Amino acid sequence: MVQRNRTMANLDWISILLWLVIMVFGWMNIYSANIMEADGSMFDLSQRFGKQLIWIGASLVLAMLLLALDAKFYIYFSYFLYVILLGVLLGVLIFGREINGAKSWFVIGGFQLQPSEFAKPITALALANLLSSHNYNLKRFWHLVKAGAIIMVPPMLIILQPDLGSVLVYSAFILVLFREGFSASIMMMLAALALLFFTTLLLDKALILLLLVVASLIIYMVASRSFKKGVGNAVWIAGIFGLFYGINYLLQTEFSLFMLGLASLLPVSMVVVVKGFRLREYVRMKILAGLIISIVFIISVDFAMNNVLKPHQQHRIYVTLGLEDDPQGVGYNVNQSKIAIGSGGFSGKGYLNGTQTKLHFVPEQSTDFIFCTVGEEWGFLGTTFVILLYAGLFLRLIKLAERQRSSFSRIFGYGFISILLIHFIVNIGMTIGLLPVIGIPLPFFSYGGSSLWAFTMFLFIFLRLDASRLELLR
Repeated sequence: MVQRNRTMANLDWISILLWLVIMVFGWMNIYSANIMEADGSMFDLSQRFGKQLIWIGASLVLAMLLLALDAKFYIYFSYFLYVILLGVLLGVLIFGREINGAKSWFVIGGFQLQPSEFAKPITALALANLLSSHNYNLKRFWHLVKAGAIIMVPPMLIILQPDLGSVLVYSAFILVLFREGFSASIMMMLAALALLFFTTLLLDKALILLLLVVASLIIYMVASRSFKKGVGNAVWIAGIFGLFYGINYLLQTEFSLFMLGLASLLPVSMVVVVKGFRLREYVRMKILAGLIISIVFIISVDFAMNNVLKPHQQHRIYVTLGLEDDPQGVGYNVNQSKIAIGSGGFSGKGYLNGTQTKLHFVPEQSTDFIFCTVGEEWGFLGTTFVILLYAGLFLRLIKLAERQRSSFSRIFGYGFISILLIHFIVNIGMTIGLLPVIGIPLPFFSYGGSSLWAFTMFLFIFLRLDASRLELLR
C-alpha cells in the first residue's frame, strides 16, 4: 500500500491530463464524423464512436494495470515480451484476417486487434534493455548491429503482411540511437540519403549521377587542396564517358546515359582504389565509398519503386510530389481533406455542422483523416489547439526523459517520444497534402483500439518508470 501511494504521488499528472484531453477531444470528433441523423445516441455500439468509448474505458483499465506493476518488471521481462511479440507477428501471418489487402488483424467478436501497433512499445522496451546494459557502446560495430537487429526484426515481419506505414515508423528509433551516442556523421549521411531518395524520384538518374560526380570532385579538391588534381580527374572521367558514348552511338546499342556513366566510373574507381592503398591516400577512398553508396541507393530506390511497392503506393508518392495528378483516384482523399480543412476558415463551421464530414466526402475520416474533421468544424483555432496539445505533451515527455537517473527509463522515454513524433508529423502531413498517404493514425485521437492501447502502454509504462526514478533501476 505504501509503494502504491508513493507511485501515485510521484506520477506526472500533467502528462495524464494532456492524454485525457487529447483522447476525449478525439472521441468528440470521431462522434461528429460518424453520427447518423437517424440515431443520435452516443452509446450506439454499432457505430465507431460507441466502440471507441469501449476502447477508451479499456485504456483507463490498462493504464491502472500498467501502473500497478513494479517498474523493474519492464526491465526483467522486456526480452521475454519481445520474443512473444515476434511469435504473435508470425501468428498473424498464418491466422490473421486480411482487411484492405493486409493480413494484419486478429478479429475477436466484433473487434479487431492489430499486433503491429503493440510491437512499437515492446520493441522500445527491448531496445532500452540492450542499450542500458553494462558497457554497451553504440560506437562499437557489433553493438550497433545488435541494436539494429532489435529494431529491424519486427518491421521485417510486418512488411510481410504487408503494412508499409507501420514499417516506416520504425525509422524513428534512429533518434533514440542518436541521443545515446550514435555517430553524428552517420546521422548526416542518413539525412543525405533521405534527400537523395526524393531527388531520385524527381530527377533523371543520369543527371543525379552527374551531380554526384561533380560534388565528389569538388569535395576531393577541397580535401586535397589541389585544384589541378580535381580538374585532371574530371577530364579523365569525361574522356572515358565520351569514348563509351561514341561506341554506343556507332554500334546503335541501347545503353542509357546512366549505364554509360557507371561504366565510365568503373576504371576510374579501380585506379583510385589501387592508388589509395599504395599512397595511403584514404581521402580519395572515402569519397569514392560515399559515391558508390549513393549510386547503390539510387538503384535500390528505383528497384523498390518499380518492384516492391504496389501501384497505388507508387501513385500516392508521385501525387504528393506533384509528378502525377489524380484528383479522382489516389489523390481523392487528400484533395477532399484539404477542401474540408480550408472550408473551416478561422473558427470553423461549428461542432456537428461540417458538410464534408456529414456527407462522408473524405474516406477514413475517423481514422487516418480525423484531423480534417477538426479543421472543418473547429477551424484554424481548433487545429491550433490540437497541435498545441501535442506540443505540450512532447515538451513534457522530453522533460521527464531528461530527468531520469536510469538509462533504461531515459531510452524508453525517447523511444516513446520518437514514435509519437513521427506519427504526429506523418498523419497531419498527409492530411494537408505535404506527405504521402501511408495509413498512420493520430495517436490517442484517431479511431482504433489497437493504436489507442499501444500508445497508452507507451505512456503509462514510461510514467511508471518515471514515478520510480529515485529508485536504482539500472
